[in-house]
Amino acid sequence: GSRLRPGAGAATRPAEGVPQASSCASVSLSSHAVAGRPSVLLLPVRRESSAADTRPTVRPRNDVAHKQLSAFGEYVAEILPKYVQQVQVSCFNELEICIHPDGVIPVLTFLRDHSNAQFKSLADLTAVDIPTRQNRFEIVYNLLSLRFNSRIRVKTYTDELTPIESSVPVYKAANWYEREIWDMFGVFFANHPDLRRILTDYGFEGHPFRKDFPLSGYVELRYDDEVKRVVAEPVELAQEFRKFDLNSPWEAFPAYRQPPESLKLEAGDTKPEAK
Repeated sequence: GSRLRPGAGAATRPAEGVPQASSCASVSLSSHAVAGRPSVLLLPVRRESSAADTRPTVRPRNDVAHKQLSAFGEYVAEILPKYVQQVQVSCFNELEICIHPDGVIPVLTFLRDHSNAQFKSLADLTAVDIPTRQNRFEIVYNLLSLRFNSRIRVKTYTDELTPIESSVPVYKAANWYEREIWDMFGVFFANHPDLRRILTDYGFEGHPFRKDFPLSGYVELRYDDEVKRVVAEPVELAQEFRKFDLNSPWEAFPAYRQPPESLKLEAGDTKPEAK
């Protein structure tokens, strides 16, 4: 057989570590959105600089990987237009796919089993609470493809009352991740094999990672010598909350703190003289 000389075929060799779209001809990288499917959002690349006393350096962007990730994102949107709502390539060539909550199982199954994806590993599953949104909870799936040495981030959303389908049938590793989200955020996962708290104590009320959860909690635990056991009582603060707006030697940038425009004077006090 004939052998390829060094450098031959380099133009057609796919970039290492990037999932490939099977039909590059059907994927357009232009900025014009095609009706019926979302367009890929090309976000600006974050730049890294060296110290101020040296010549600054800029991290180069891998345009080949960036384009192929965009093509793969549009490829997924073309195959699953019912569920994929937005595709974007963020800084450092990270592909993010935003989906409808009903598409958790179909999209994750596609990314796991499709020959051009092979995202067999669920690296992490977490949630984000954004109270200003109507659907305040954002569920984030971080997937890893060992075959292509690539990562992808799948995002969906829900609120306090709407359950979301459990991904345990697709990824067994999601079992304890979803229990942690239920414990910390209160997001209910339907059809989970064993959905119960995993970090907090028995009888705990509330979900600590919600933004509206009080910092001091609702109850405090202490050992009672009379009953010889640990008891839970309502929180009693020795002092009310105060605003600590003081400079600290442990602050990263203490010089950037803006001084107050004027001192607050109590009734009957006089304004101090300027020194």
